[in-house]
Amino acid sequence: MPVILTVAPTGPIATKSDNPYLPTSPQEIADAVEEAYRAGASVAHIHLRDEQQRPTADLATAQLTMDLIKQRCPILIQISTGVGPMVPFEDREKLVELKPRMATLNPCSMSSADYEFRNPPAGVRRLAARMRELNVKPELEIYDTGHLDVCLQLHKEGLLADPLQFSIVMGAAGGMAATPENLLMMVSRLPPGVTWQVIAVGKSSLQLTAIALALGGNVRAGLEDTLHLRRGVLAEGNLPLVERAIRLARDLELDLATPEQAESLLALPPQL
Repeated sequence: MPVILTVAPTGPIATKSDNPYLPTSPQEIADAVEEAYRAGASVAHIHLRDEQQRPTADLATAQLTMDLIKQRCPILIQISTGVGPMVPFEDREKLVELKPRMATLNPCSMSSADYEFRNPPAGVRRLAARMRELNVKPELEIYDTGHLDVCLQLHKEGLLADPLQFSIVMGAAGGMAATPENLLMMVSRLPPGVTWQVIAVGKSSLQLTAIALALGGNVRAGLEDTLHLRRGVLAEGNLPLVERAIRLARDLELDLATPEQAESLLALPPQL
């Protein structure tokens, strides 16, 4: 089975002062996504920024970014409804009205560093139901063990359709530690028939990506997850990180999924 490679070019926290190669404008993000697609990525996970590099859920910015990406390549677009911890949930959930093929669904609130990442239960259920109405595939981002249980309850209530798609997020402040032991435990708890990837933040990104590939998971790469290509060396854009993930997959004799194959593997609902 081919591996789905997702590029995550921007994220909600870092700015160009942290890494000058971080794309923040719609044009820069589209450039980075096209480069990743040409290298082998089949999914683009998109965070949006305003002109001051702050996370934004502005619908015009989101639409422009999606349009620029679609003009350049047929990569599957996944919009982050997480956006950034300071953006109200009620603004974030409106992004699915643009009907991307996929969008993230964060099942739980949590403390993260100095922020509260607010995902109220009633709002999460409302968003899950709306995504199902619009045929937007949820990517379930689980930052801790209990988040998985909440997702399974949403599935039991009929708010999430099979097959479920998980991202196991590790190393984020306030979430589970980025250790091989935690990854093995989380993978063992996933129900049969799901698709999953690991999102390892910071210095553990390379190690846990390799382990995830060996365990049969998909892969994500980009400046959202780590600003460095190696210890003390900033990544000069997203492409070097994407190429590093591709080398890992090829060394394990794994093929990369095309967007068409990823669409089938993820069982994306037809576009309305």
